[in-house]
Amino acid sequence: MKFDVLTLFPEMFEPLNQSIIGRATEKNLIEINLVNIRDFSKNKHKQVDDTPYGGGAGMLMKPDVVWDCYNSVKSDNAKVIYLSPQGETLSQTKVEELSKEEHLILLCGHYEGIDQRVIDKINPEEISIGDYVLTGGELPAMVLIDSVSRYVDGVLKKGSKSEETFSNGLLEYPQYTKPEDFEGMKVPEVLLSGHHENIEKWRRKESIRNTYNKRKELLEKVQLTKEDKNFLKEIEELDN
Repeated sequence: MKFDVLTLFPEMFEPLNQSIIGRATEKNLIEINLVNIRDFSKNKHKQVDDTPYGGGAGMLMKPDVVWDCYNSVKSDNAKVIYLSPQGETLSQTKVEELSKEEHLILLCGHYEGIDQRVIDKINPEEISIGDYVLTGGELPAMVLIDSVSRYVDGVLKKGSKSEETFSNGLLEYPQYTKPEDFEGMKVPEVLLSGHHENIEKWRRKESIRNTYNKRKELLEKVQLTKEDKNFLKEIEELDN
């Protein structure tokens, strides 16, 4: 998968050279191309913004500069995303959907945003990472690249994604490693038993318990078995 990131601050993306995403880049499983919007300014001072018509605080990114930058990387199979607090909130479902694309162009706004005319002309999908405002689209773009890249074949070990939080609509069960006894707190015995069927049942129940305690609203969207429902009823009774 190829990511073209249109940004005024390409140096902000250095963290993506580390860990899993960095290794995926080295193996050519993904390609992250950082395109500096400022390079497309025709102004001798490399100006990319100006004051908004009608007045108001802040500066807006100029449409011609953004348009020329976009045209330098556009392709027939590219999906364009504008990282904006006004967009659809990024979800696991959206992440998995985007991971099936071959080419993503990520447009990062800055200052007070981008002239609406070039947004209308490019007609990107707008995506937000939450109902709050950041200084620019760079951090959301990194979040999107990280989350989507994990679903590209070969980036993670086989099976690594199947039991993660949100992979089945539930939050993930608690995880434990050595030492077996930490400050008097012991690993649950079932995990030491080697009985895989019992371990899977325990993990399912703990996922339901975790979801109930932390994100109860998610349970309304999950298909629960009869056994799941009975366990959920037990949790609710204890809670009341």
